[in-house]
Amino acid sequence: MFKSHPKGLVAAALSNMGERFGYYIMNAVLTLFICSKFGLSDHTAGIIYACFYFGIYIMALPGGIIADKLQNFKGTIIAGLLTMVVGYLILSIPAGYGSMDISMNTVLVITCVALLIIAFGNGLFKGNLQAIVGQMYDNFEAEAAKKGPEALEKAKGKRDPGFQIFYMFINIGGLIAPFVAPLLRSWWLGVKGMAYESTLPKLCHMFLENPDQMTPEQMTNLNTLMTQVNQGGLDVSNMTEACNSYLEVFNTGVHYSFIASIAAMLISLTIFLCTKKGMPNPVKKAAAAADEKKEELTPEQRAAAIKDVKQRMAGLYAVLGVCVFFWMSFHQNGESLSLFARDFVNTSSIPPEIFQCINPFFVCLLTFPIMWIFGTKWGRKFSTPSKIAMGMGITALAYVFLMVFSLVMGYPSGDDYMKLPLDVQTGMKAGPWVLIVTYFCLTVAELFISPLGISFVSKIAPKHIQGICQGLWLGATGIGNALIMLGPIFYSKLPNLWMCWTVFMIICLIAMGIMIGMLKWLERITSQQQ
Repeated sequence: MFKSHPKGLVAAALSNMGERFGYYIMNAVLTLFICSKFGLSDHTAGIIYACFYFGIYIMALPGGIIADKLQNFKGTIIAGLLTMVVGYLILSIPAGYGSMDISMNTVLVITCVALLIIAFGNGLFKGNLQAIVGQMYDNFEAEAAKKGPEALEKAKGKRDPGFQIFYMFINIGGLIAPFVAPLLRSWWLGVKGMAYESTLPKLCHMFLENPDQMTPEQMTNLNTLMTQVNQGGLDVSNMTEACNSYLEVFNTGVHYSFIASIAAMLISLTIFLCTKKGMPNPVKKAAAAADEKKEELTPEQRAAAIKDVKQRMAGLYAVLGVCVFFWMSFHQNGESLSLFARDFVNTSSIPPEIFQCINPFFVCLLTFPIMWIFGTKWGRKFSTPSKIAMGMGITALAYVFLMVFSLVMGYPSGDDYMKLPLDVQTGMKAGPWVLIVTYFCLTVAELFISPLGISFVSKIAPKHIQGICQGLWLGATGIGNALIMLGPIFYSKLPNLWMCWTVFMIICLIAMGIMIGMLKWLERITSQQQ
């Protein structure tokens, strides 16, 4: 499987897998953790999550600029990993409880600073490692060209599958990571004589803030659930003390899970340090080649080269604009889909965060079948831009399914759901299969768009700004991630839940239509770079 690809691919993929494992431990629980820790509303927590997710990707642009300017991709990647260690270390401290008893507003600020540090470190790491992988395939194709046109054509066909393999390794880390925080949280609750219940923290915060504003149904739900989770560690006769105790133990277990994120960053750093000598440095080689070419070019050739760069960048910006709407819809897995799992899916035996492992599971399961399909004579007919258009359509299909299901079930908005009696809420809960079907569609779409989008950037980007162009790809992803904050608002405020999913369906269909309209132009630009 790996013999026909550049030697450094496995090392780069393993280094990325370790970093992603640590990241997805935190990412799987972030929105729900912010709600349970600070008592913020779903949409306020969603805004913090969206800002963080925006930062994670937009910081790749300055990260790429730094690496390009310093001509030191590898050193920038190392600095990124160490920066992320600092951020996760801050998150692992259970401030606000016991001996760490400081204002929760202060703790919230500290948490946001830690997230900013992680985002900056990720910006130094992620895009620059992708640029190195892109350079591996540039070198791989250059070596193949020496052997003749047939060998070159075969080598060019390896780039898309190579990025799909690289992407699959990311998701191996993402497959395991969502289990870490829920397992540690449940273990810590058990140690303290309590049990897990997904909606109880929200009711606890409502009671502690203003019990007079709670409806009779909400007070009944609180008393019932508090009795159910008590295994000898709570004084249920004093509801204020019981709520404070449950929140402290519930959230402290999550804090401890971030220690595993620190360990994952250090493992990723070790792998990279041990293998970095065998990896290329895109800037040095590309810059030297560009300088040599510049001296040889006539004025007409320079004008043609400038036109070529402008054309490449125009194609790049067009695809980035479409992909903004994919990420806005796809990354609802950490926003409205997490809230849906918490509220409308039976989580009595499976915490809602663990449902996020479904997506990386399907990535690992489906990567090679999809690679095989597109490696066949039939599959090779489809260009990278056409695959991205297909991905937008499949994303829309996921939301068609959720829209129809929510309409049939008569689901109210998230806010209205919390006002219902406990027995009515229980009767509305769906089985895990609903999320499995949704994530299956989203994962297939992801495999059509994300790894192939990275590959598209590596094909079309001018060689002397590979790092910046990979940063632009991640920056566009960041803009899409900033827009995901709309998901919890639609989820909570629209009269019925099916309306929320309809919005995302329409967005994806419009983006697909735009991509189809640009298809011939993008295919022409891409073919000129082959």
